[in-house]
Amino acid sequence: MTASITIRPASADDVPALAALKLHCFRDTFGPTGFAIPYPPADLALFEADSYGEPTVARELADPAHRTWVVQDADGALIAYVHIGPSKLPHPEREDGDGELYQLYLRREAQGAGLGKQLLDLALDELASWGRPIWIGVWQGNLKAQHVYAGRGFEIVGEYKFAVGDWRDEEFIMRRK
Repeated sequence: MTASITIRPASADDVPALAALKLHCFRDTFGPTGFAIPYPPADLALFEADSYGEPTVARELADPAHRTWVVQDADGALIAYVHIGPSKLPHPEREDGDGELYQLYLRREAQGAGLGKQLLDLALDELASWGRPIWIGVWQGNLKAQHVYAGRGFEIVGEYKFAVGDWRDEEFIMRRK
């Protein structure tokens, strides 16, 4: 698969496909076939519209402080993405100018081919060039992600509650100095 893919910065032309990919990956990861978090339907619907709707994705892509890269397969379909920007995590040591890895997701059929590592390397290299600490919020139940980030020098430095509507996910705050 990796021989026929392209990793590139996302553009405004990608908004519909990227919004659909973000929604698909969120549902695949946290929905019934993933971690199966029992989000109340009204909370989930509000969160999905606010977080993965085309207007939100368009704003993210237009914001010069944010960076998003997409992986496109040989047929032109988007199969993975990574999104970074200024950290907004609620931690007393976080400062303006710090970076954050917001999201890194791959469609299930794209997993296992090294694309996640490539996207993580790309994002962390960009964030490291900012010369500031790098932050990540990780759901406490996602042990695999925590392990991957710990292997990249991140440490758990706090906890917070991530809002999905009125539902609150328990998250760890991880940081790499």
